[in-house]
Amino acid sequence: MAASSIVPSPADSNHLALECGVTPQRRPAAGKKSWARRTAPDNSQRWRRGFQHAFLLLNVWIGGQFYLWVRQFELGNAFSDISRPAGVEGWLPIAGMMNLRYWFLTGRVPEVHPAAMFLLATFLAMAVLLRKAFCSWLCPIGTISEWLWRAGIRLFRRNFQLPRWLDIPLRGLKYLLLGFFVWAVTSMSAEGLGSFLHSPYGLIADVKMLNFFRFMSGTALGVVGFLVVASLFVPNIWCRYLCPYGALLGLTSLASPLRVRRNPPACIDCAKCARACPALLPVDQLLSVKSAECTGCMLCVAVCPAQNALEMEWPHAVTGGGRRARMPAWAMAAAVAVLFLGITGFAKATGHWNSAVPQAVYRYLVPRADLAQHPMPDN
Repeated sequence: MAASSIVPSPADSNHLALECGVTPQRRPAAGKKSWARRTAPDNSQRWRRGFQHAFLLLNVWIGGQFYLWVRQFELGNAFSDISRPAGVEGWLPIAGMMNLRYWFLTGRVPEVHPAAMFLLATFLAMAVLLRKAFCSWLCPIGTISEWLWRAGIRLFRRNFQLPRWLDIPLRGLKYLLLGFFVWAVTSMSAEGLGSFLHSPYGLIADVKMLNFFRFMSGTALGVVGFLVVASLFVPNIWCRYLCPYGALLGLTSLASPLRVRRNPPACIDCAKCARACPALLPVDQLLSVKSAECTGCMLCVAVCPAQNALEMEWPHAVTGGGRRARMPAWAMAAAVAVLFLGITGFAKATGHWNSAVPQAVYRYLVPRADLAQHPMPDN
């Protein structure tokens, strides 16, 4: 879906509002509240969608290369021009957590799946500085989820929100899943972590993940199908209720000084921001959006028609001088790019990106991936 911009024309503003599932509002009647319409175009959604599409294409390319790399071992071939893309380890967040703890305990970068650790560190750094920007700017699942709820608006003219009594406990599921994984990882010693990662299962965890999607069971296919259909009606149902990765980044983002802030004197109380928010946050009732659900997508800022009413800003403590500093869309995009390219580039430059696993080991294990059983972790 093409991105739109806030411009002086009310028609253009209403177009973006409709795209976000917001009913356009008329200008407040004269005498109720004086206000100034935004005059500068808002390019946040152009920047964000450009990043979403680029990262999705990157993941498609990585996935295709990884599939060909696996197939060469399954077919008994050895094409020297097909190498294992280490970026596939971005789909192994549990391995990233295990390696991060291993590094914390030993001070050594692990030899198996090191890219998983650096990618996790990258996305945690984004959460600290830029809210849950990974979820709304980079995550392929987040991108597809957004496509689905936007398609739901086009098909059914609206999305739906679960009742509060059901929404709150369901949101707790992702934190329960995160708690289980954190407990499992933190309960392991350095020796246990090393043993697990060097087990046949740990060495080809990425291949096991690929095979799960290649040979999906009927039950798994049914669950995925349900989530796809449900995402047409409830925005980001996987992200909101079930994603432990998003839960981790959300909790980390609570430390971020960057927040959407509302200026009450300039606000015209149209509530467009709240209706546009995919996280269903009451932006129009808050002075500062502090929730762990905020992904930094800037949709609320994009649909706001009033000058200086809603901005993504740094607080006084960060900027100094008693003034807040606005975070323009281009700066948000630049920060996402610098963090991603900087940390992954450092890992590659220091030789800590590719797994140090001999080809002979892969040649033996990959065709026998179904035989590799999950080992019981050692404490």
